[in-house]
Amino acid sequence: MTDTTVFDKFFRNSEGEIVIAQPPNLPIIIWFAATFLQLILTTGKIHTLLDAIAFGSLFTWAWLEIFEGVNYFRKTLGFCVLIAAIASRIW
Repeated sequence: MTDTTVFDKFFRNSEGEIVIAQPPNLPIIIWFAATFLQLILTTGKIHTLLDAIAFGSLFTWAWLEIFEGVNYFRKTLGFCVLIAAIASRIW
């Protein structure tokens, strides 16, 4: 029987691989594109729409990481991003 360390539980996936970063998925790609376009289109209704799309896609990515992340690091990352995204809207 092998001992599972805290490091293993936090950073390894179900196959035993250390996972910190992954290829981007669709919500993160949409967030990046919408955020980039907000830098170009800085005013108006399109900017407001892009802001909503960026927030929604980042929220979706964070939610997916919390509930479907491959390890506790990814789940914690999703939770921190979700809290930061909501906090950025409140303050």
